[in-house]
Formats: sequence, structure tokens, C-alpha cells
Amino acid sequence: MLNFSFYSPTKFVFGKGEENNIGQLLSQRGAKKVLLHYGGQSAEKSGLLGRVRTSLKGAGIEFVELGGVHPNPRYSLAVEGMELARKANVDLILAVGGGSVVDSAKCIAAGTLYDGDVWQDLYIDKKPYDKALPVACILTIAAAGSEGSAGSVISNREVGIKEGIRTNDLLRPVLSILNPELTMTLPAYQTACGVTDMFIHLTERYFTNTPDVSLTDEMIEGLMRTILKYGIVCVKEPDNYNARAQIMWAGMLAHNNICGVDREQDWASHHIQHRIGAKYDSAHGAGLATIFPAWAQYVYKHNVPRFVRFATKVMGVDNDVFHPEEVALEGIRRIKAYFASLGMPTTLSELGVKDEDIKELANFNDGFFVKLTPADMEKIFELAK
Repeated sequence: MLNFSFYSPTKFVFGKGEENNIGQLLSQRGAKKVLLHYGGQSAEKSGLLGRVRTSLKGAGIEFVELGGVHPNPRYSLAVEGMELARKANVDLILAVGGGSVVDSAKCIAAGTLYDGDVWQDLYIDKKPYDKALPVACILTIAAAGSEGSAGSVISNREVGIKEGIRTNDLLRPVLSILNPELTMTLPAYQTACGVTDMFIHLTERYFTNTPDVSLTDEMIEGLMRTILKYGIVCVKEPDNYNARAQIMWAGMLAHNNICGVDREQDWASHHIQHRIGAKYDSAHGAGLATIFPAWAQYVYKHNVPRFVRFATKVMGVDNDVFHPEEVALEGIRRIKAYFASLGMPTTLSELGVKDEDIKELANFNDGFFVKLTPADMEKIFELAK
């Protein structure tokens, strides 16, 4: 087990109708004027934004608005948000939406108070920063875990790159409202992408070289089993409140890093997907469903017992002490089949990835569980075809 420091200042308010209390909750922490940040038309059509505006007005909180966030949130829109936040002199960024909206809000929060090139300094060079506007969110998609995490991932379409900021507890939301009812109107595909994303947040932490992490191993395995059990229910029974609630809280726990504090983490699957997502604008969860099984198939021999444990304790494979590799591979086959049962793509061709782009996409080094070279990356892409 490694030394660690864990700080999680977010106040979580969970349950039915809690979004209607946003004004009162922000007023309690001294907010006077906020930037209301959101995505497309769904939050407007559903009446959610109307309820948020009413609550803010009722609490005497002024607000300016910036909509238009897309999946794989654009840096260009975040720059607009920084300019608006400075001009309006807001004291908080309020995100209403899923992980893309929250990540965009965090970029605005960090960039508004930063004197320099936000993209180059904070996202490319990962320079430290010591101030940011506070962020609050009303979550509408259980997926990214941004409602409790210290990071932000943004796509810069001008240069074709998707990158994450240097993690900083300043970017952990001060308030996150989680009402599972708000996720019930999501398309099945979007729900499935979220389920996949949160599951891979856990595998990035689970496949580690750090010994003696039994407690967090058990935590991760329990979360994985919960996601597998209720994720498929959310897809098949979208109005099932209990399933939605289990998945929503699991998504937060999967990525606020309480399960990863004591260990070296990998993140190769995510970083491969970031390159695919930046080039093809594909859904994040869909890319992960394709890449993770291929990554696992390529690296499993590095630590067969760890993959056997994943297969037996998470995927329900019967152990066979005489054929551990077969047990490990069966676990990988089962998670790939599970993603397919959700309606996720499991091949690069389904994502539209072109053979001629693979060399460029694979041209980087990454990974901690196994340190991967561009040659390794190309082999993973081949397995994912």
C-alpha cells in the first residue's frame, strides 16, 4: 500500500426532487451570481432548466447562461465561458448535465482565474494552478464521475487532441445534486456508455502493480459487481428507480478516487480512447467498450493471478487452478460479451476507425500496469478490430 492524501470536500445531495433546492443550497454557501452551464435541448425540454432558474431566482441568486456543450466537450466553448464568467464577475459555475458539462464547467472554473494559456499550460503541460472558481453540478447522466472527481477532460477540435487537466482538489465540486429520476429519460445507448465508463474507471485502478491493497480491491470488486447487476437493468428498464439510484451512486464512488488512493493506477485504456474520441468524435463509453477487452487480452500474462481474481470475483467464472490462463481469458470474454449485451460496440470497425489511421493513433507511450510502446499500442488496436 502506498502513502496517500485523500480530500473530498463535495457535499452530495441525493434523491428525488433535490434539484429544486439548488438556489437554497448555493445561497447557504454564499453564492451571489453564477454561470449556468448546460448542454443541448433536453434539459430545457424536460423542464429541468426552468426549475433551476426558478430556484435560483427564489434564492436571490443572479445568473448568466452558456449552453451548447457537446459530448467530448469543446475547448472553444469553455473559452467563451471564461470570457463570460470574467465579464459577468460570477462567483460560481453551475453545471446542469452529464460529465461533459461538468468537465467543461471545471475548465471554465480553472481558466477564468488563470493568467496564461489555459490549453497549453494546464491541459498539455499539466502545470500546477492554485486557484479556481467553485463548481457545483446537477447531474443528469451517471457515467463520468465528474460530480466527485478532481479532473476535467476537454477536446480541442482545432488541433484534434483530447486531454485532461492536472488533477486538483480545487476542481472537486463543492456541491453535487444527484437525482436518479433525471437519468430515466436518457436513450439506452447513452445509459450503456455511462455504465461502461464507470466500470472502466474501476479497472484502471484495479489492474495495478501495487501489492497489499486488499481493502480497496474488495471495494472495487463490490462496485464492479453492482454496476454489472444494475447496469443492464437500467438499459432494459429505464424507469427502474432503484437500479438508476444504485448506478448513480456507484458512478461517483468509482471515480472520486476513494478506491484508488493506495495504489499505482494504469489509465492506458482511457488514454487510447481519448485519441480515438478526439479523431472520430465517438462516444467515450463506446470507445472504452472496444479498447478495454483488447488491452486486457494483450497484457493479462503480466499478472495472470490478478486477471484470475477479476474473472472469479467479478465475472463469476469458476476457478480452475490447473488452467489459470483459461480462467483469465474467460473473464475477459465475459466482460466483452457484457458490453455487447448493453448495446455497446466491441470492435474498432463499429466505431468507424480506419486501418490507415491506426499507426497515428497508436503513436504514443502509456500505461503503468504494463508500460506500452507505440508497437504495443498497434497490437492492441489489431486485437480490437
